[in-house]
Amino acid sequence: MANTISASISTQTRKHKPSIYYITAAVISLLLIWLALGIGFGEWSSPSHLDDTIWQLRYPRVVTALLVGMALSVSGAALQALFENPLADPSLIGTSGGAALGVVLVLALGFGGIGIPLAAFTGSVLVCLFILACHRFLGGGQMGLLILGFVISAFCAAVVSLILFMSDDMVLRSATNWLSGSMAEAGFVPLRYSIISMVLGLAILLPLGRQLDGLMLGEAAAKSLGIKVGVVRCLVVIASALLTGAAVSLAGVIGFIGMMVPNLLAILFGGGRMRLMIWSGWLGAILLLVIDGAARHVAYPVDVPVGIVLALLGGPFFIWLFVRSSRR
Repeated sequence: MANTISASISTQTRKHKPSIYYITAAVISLLLIWLALGIGFGEWSSPSHLDDTIWQLRYPRVVTALLVGMALSVSGAALQALFENPLADPSLIGTSGGAALGVVLVLALGFGGIGIPLAAFTGSVLVCLFILACHRFLGGGQMGLLILGFVISAFCAAVVSLILFMSDDMVLRSATNWLSGSMAEAGFVPLRYSIISMVLGLAILLPLGRQLDGLMLGEAAAKSLGIKVGVVRCLVVIASALLTGAAVSLAGVIGFIGMMVPNLLAILFGGGRMRLMIWSGWLGAILLLVIDGAARHVAYPVDVPVGIVLALLGGPFFIWLFVRSSRR
């Protein structure tokens, strides 16, 4: 009897644990959003006392940080499963660079509005498909993927720099700060277009969690489990491009967060790919919000692009993760 009661209590405790996690995450998120809204001019003030002008500047920045951090982290978790490589990241394998190139080309041609996220998606998906084809047909392993990604990123960055250098348009020149990965340009692209793109990406990607778990076992093992590998790969590429393109159109190229967040969660907690993508989206959103807020507060009156701060943090993490994965 005692054993039955103990087992029942244990079962109820396990059932309540996810609820506790979700409630805790929600409380932490609301608290950090409240704190981030109050940061400005080198000090903190209650968001309830902000006038309309200040609110209109800070609100889009906070929302942008949350959306971009979520999109890049979820995309990174999916790409790591797709390429069977923990070092895969939207910026490191060139998809962010392709999206940035698409945006700058559209700006150079004088288009705006929905053309910007559409161009970001197109550039991102083309680069991702090219890398996937090389990864599948040419091989090269982990180092081959990284080298190819670095080369594509460098090429896209060179073309972007050339366009900006030759342009006399002030809009294009202001894009230099945006390309560094800055939340200061929040509102540069209407949020509604990017939100639609992200929702579509998540709707495609999250149901593929079990298939991605199968892909991580290898192509042969995935096929033996009945997974349509080709279809899954195409869907992951499209969804990741939607997320990455939307993030780049909002805040420029922000590296490493899509690599850092999923790997930290996988190392600390493990779990299936769907669960990892969901929690990566939450932690990525909160992490980018915190880093941006801290950079604004500490470095005032200089507005340090969050992309630079993440590069400083991500470099050592990348080296550690590379050494860790090489020793396995």
